[in-house]
Amino acid sequence: MKEELQRSVKTPGAILMGLGSIIGTGIFVSIAIATQVAGNGIMISIVIAALLATLNGLSSAQLAAAHPVSGGTYEYGNRFLGSYFGFTAGWMFLIAKSASAATAVLGCAGYLFYAFGFGGSHLFLVGCGLLILLAMTALVSGGISRSNFANKVIVTITLLGLAVLVTAGFFANGFPVEPIQLAFTDTSGSAILYGAALMFVAYTGYGRIATLGEEVAEPEKTIPKAIISAMILIVLIYLAVSLTALQVMGAESFGQTVEGEAAPLMMVAQALSLPFIGPIITCAAITAMLGVLLNLLLGLSRVMLGMARRNDLPHGLATINRKTQSPSAAVWATGGIIALLVLSGDVVFTWSFSAFTVLIYYSITNLSAFVMPAELRLYPRFIPAAGLFGCLFLAFWIEPRIWLSGLALIVIGIVWHTVALKFRSDQSS
Repeated sequence: MKEELQRSVKTPGAILMGLGSIIGTGIFVSIAIATQVAGNGIMISIVIAALLATLNGLSSAQLAAAHPVSGGTYEYGNRFLGSYFGFTAGWMFLIAKSASAATAVLGCAGYLFYAFGFGGSHLFLVGCGLLILLAMTALVSGGISRSNFANKVIVTITLLGLAVLVTAGFFANGFPVEPIQLAFTDTSGSAILYGAALMFVAYTGYGRIATLGEEVAEPEKTIPKAIISAMILIVLIYLAVSLTALQVMGAESFGQTVEGEAAPLMMVAQALSLPFIGPIITCAAITAMLGVLLNLLLGLSRVMLGMARRNDLPHGLATINRKTQSPSAAVWATGGIIALLVLSGDVVFTWSFSAFTVLIYYSITNLSAFVMPAELRLYPRFIPAAGLFGCLFLAFWIEPRIWLSGLALIVIGIVWHTVALKFRSDQSS
């Protein structure tokens, strides 16, 4: 009999899981990465990405409510589209979110270095990141209850820090009129779309609510409510923080902050010249990226659990620790994959690569929602249709070297899955 996880996460906890996954690398690092590409058009990029993420959120919500098991789109693809789509979704999710997690690890190390004035070599930065990853992997392997409590503490500290930054920016510089005006005059269409693709990844933490479907109480009600609530809150937060950063530093200077210690909002705080703000933002940034890492370890390990149950990954990864009710083997395997990407030491590369692969993942999410039976559907079919088009459209505005690498990995995954299917068929015959 298949071992199952306990349903202990309720609506507030699910919303905070979504916020914990979103408010982190997205706001403390990726806004600056996208600003480097889109300039003042970043405001439009944020809105485009938000609209697409909302469509995807609704598709994810109805799929998770109809099929509330661990694994997210890997499971939905297998159920509604077939094993090749399901496997590709799981494969893309593992790659995309491992890259996002690596970005969070490096971003956290970068903020720590900037806060304490460490010059440090590339090797030192990577070493610090690996220690952070080890500690968080050990925490997550201890089970969902412990992880849920840690997430609530992390999100609370982060939201308070961001509120202080936005309030201080408003009182120091007034309402950010100029960034709003420049967003419509100093823009490039292609740069805005590329920026939207990069920002899209920053919204996709809501998917963690869906991938934890097997641990959510009353999933038919809780999952849609939590995803929609988290999306509304995060759009408001992203717009407020990005407007503050552009008002304080300007688009060009803010975009360049990712080229050094990868601590963009620390440099915004420094530019405000207020003595109390630096330590607050440092604390908020570090807790935020720890929160993202925690939630990514949760989500990735649950997808790995689902793939192992279907023998798309070694079956030993499907083992659930009876004491902690955690898929410990999958958690530690996830930590190992993230560690390999941390070794690159490049937040721009890891985030850009994550952008393409996660857009492919959500293309399959929307396609699954589009073909699901009418009696299971919560929303009209035009929502997943628009989400599917938007994901595929934005995916190829990313640099060709990134999406070509992503396509190559899809091909490798399909070959692997074909071999695995043949092996299983030979064993059963």
